[in-house]
Amino acid sequence: QVLTAFANAFHVLQPLRVPAWSFAWLELVSHRSFMPKLLLCNSQKGWPFFQRLLGDLFKFMEPYLRNAELGQPIQLLYKGTLRVLLVLLHDFPEFLCDYHFSFCDVIPPSCIQMRNVILSAFPRNMRLPDPSTPNLKIDLLAEISVAPRIMSDVEGALKAKQMKTQVDEYLKRPEGSSFLTDLKQKLVLPPNEANVAGTRYNVPLINSLVVYVGIQAVQQLQHNKANASASAQQMNQSPQVDVFQIETATEVYRNLIVNMDTEGRYLLLNAIANQLRYPNNHTHYFSFIILYLFAEATQDIVQEQITRVLLERLIVNRPHPWGLLITFIELIKNPRYSFWARSFTRCAPEIERLFESVARSCGGKAAEEGVLADGGH
Repeated sequence: QVLTAFANAFHVLQPLRVPAWSFAWLELVSHRSFMPKLLLCNSQKGWPFFQRLLGDLFKFMEPYLRNAELGQPIQLLYKGTLRVLLVLLHDFPEFLCDYHFSFCDVIPPSCIQMRNVILSAFPRNMRLPDPSTPNLKIDLLAEISVAPRIMSDVEGALKAKQMKTQVDEYLKRPEGSSFLTDLKQKLVLPPNEANVAGTRYNVPLINSLVVYVGIQAVQQLQHNKANASASAQQMNQSPQVDVFQIETATEVYRNLIVNMDTEGRYLLLNAIANQLRYPNNHTHYFSFIILYLFAEATQDIVQEQITRVLLERLIVNRPHPWGLLITFIELIKNPRYSFWARSFTRCAPEIERLFESVARSCGGKAAEEGVLADGGH
């Protein structure tokens, strides 16, 4: 109770309300007598309180980070925040795993390393397979069929805009629905809100839509898998929605990728890439989605943007999320995607060298051989 009282007091005195106290506030919030004790409270009761405090910090820093206004005070605050996140990654990785969705909502797209630290977290009882292992069969990993625990309110933004029911209706009965026709416009902010947010799009709503549709698709896949062991007669009796819902979910992503402008597409791809984390069924599904969108794209700009979203997360300092590495290695090594034949991989010598360097660091020798074989470099 004493710790939660302090947590509530720190929330009231957050940097947005008392900017001059920001450094002292961060020092107190991350103090060894407060942060570890709050996170070690019975049954993780202190976790929502600390998640709220970290959210307060990110909201204060967001305008500066978004506009790259990194004066010396903000640089120091950024370094301090990064150190706190690294302590959490080492000592309380499950906390970052469970609340990754909330944090990605308030961290601007430009803060790639900060977001990577959060997305690299994985449960301490898990041992990550080496992504560069030759012929690694992701489908056969025991963890890949397990759903991750998400403590954040994934549906919150959809409910706030009264869109959850519409999404559910579309996934159940897509025929004749106008949902996809109106969807792009629903993700756009009114001009006054867009000026404040620094983007035309409602980013939390895009994040919410992407993850919610993905969760429904994963649950449907598991349901279909369970049904596959049933008799043919039982399969014939199952409702049609079971057959079509996976394709319907995929169509949501495909439709947005085709119809959005460059900014919207980038935010959508970021929302998908935010789910490429440790081995679980969300990582597996969203890795499939991003590779599917690359393979099915009819415009070079789509493939270029997918590559950009993956690459910019790999060229920053470590750590790199496991699912991100797995997806990029699959993209550059699988002949199906003809990655090295794309014109944007050779548009300039420095870009060419960058791709080769990342390919080598991601996949070790195997990826390097893939570069030489496919690209002829």
